[in-house]
Amino acid sequence: MTSCNMYQLERQKQTITIEGKTYYPQEFNKGKESALAKQSEFHHDLYLFLQDWFSDSPHLKVQTSGSTGTPKEMLVEKEKMMQSAKLTCTFLGLQKNDTVLLCMSLNYIAGKMLVVRALIGGLNLFPITPSGNPLRDIDMHLKFAAMIPLQVYNSLQNSTEAERLSQIDNLIIGGGAIDNQLQELLKPLPNKIYSTYGMTETLSHIALRRINGNEASEYYSPFSSVNISLSEDNALIIDAPLVSNERLYTNDIAKIHKDGSFQILGRRDNIINSGGIKIQIEEVENLLKPVIDCPFAITSIPDPKFGEAIVLVIESTIDEELVVKALPPYYLPKKTIKIKTIPLTETGKISRQELKQLVETIIKEEIKREE
Repeated sequence: MTSCNMYQLERQKQTITIEGKTYYPQEFNKGKESALAKQSEFHHDLYLFLQDWFSDSPHLKVQTSGSTGTPKEMLVEKEKMMQSAKLTCTFLGLQKNDTVLLCMSLNYIAGKMLVVRALIGGLNLFPITPSGNPLRDIDMHLKFAAMIPLQVYNSLQNSTEAERLSQIDNLIIGGGAIDNQLQELLKPLPNKIYSTYGMTETLSHIALRRINGNEASEYYSPFSSVNISLSEDNALIIDAPLVSNERLYTNDIAKIHKDGSFQILGRRDNIINSGGIKIQIEEVENLLKPVIDCPFAITSIPDPKFGEAIVLVIESTIDEELVVKALPPYYLPKKTIKIKTIPLTETGKISRQELKQLVETIIKEEIKREE
């Protein structure tokens, strides 16, 4: 196998190269723990994943991120995971022995899929314990890395880490929206940087959009094997037979363009119905990003007059006039609540359910104090 155009899709014939050392399937037999597992807690997680991978079972358990609800477990086909890995390897032109960074949790599909790409493509995997600053102790040329927006943003705040980030040949960013500020910081970088669109059910991404360079776009382009359409309420529908046996009905409100590209406008379950007007949470947040320079989020509370009322939750004090100027009247928050930390999922997304529960608790406590 000389490149990612020649894949090893038979699991028991696969090897995994980790930090330059090649490991074989028999080294991951249950009851026989290799030296790999003892290097760190994260290496141990990797060892356990590989143990599951090389088991006789054709399936693997994965967990959803839980950004809009309680995380749930799914059973997925290893064969489908390899097909997904093949799509990414082909698109990025990854070659055997290319060095790739694993800096995302193996609890979720993004981390698992990076390992699968290394397995089918003969890539040289460098695992480091997931953190907000994955490039702090990494000083090597990387052909490929996958990160969440928070990791990318933190890396750009340090000149050494920012330089290392710019030298990653292919960087994909997933697990959350890339806001305008981060996008502007990434545009001048010389490497290839992509935002991904996908979910646990699609076994990582099924579409990419370039953030920088001449091919930069605001729209996602799906892989050629993927067909997309819209439901009656404009939610994205995905037909991706290589990675899923079923048609996938998403909660993502989208717009599809004539060339087959698409943009995500927000989530169906992130719509606030206030006084009969349907308001997309993400749209309000996007309008506020230029005027709010600290973490914030939009949610809602029940309202006897409007049905639902918009609430701005923020980690610092702000000039309310800036909010008024940034939003049309029907988008204006009825209430602003300051909290210490906006709740996030492990993958860096706003935990909408936890945020809503937190705000409801705060409101109830305020009512009690007033009684």
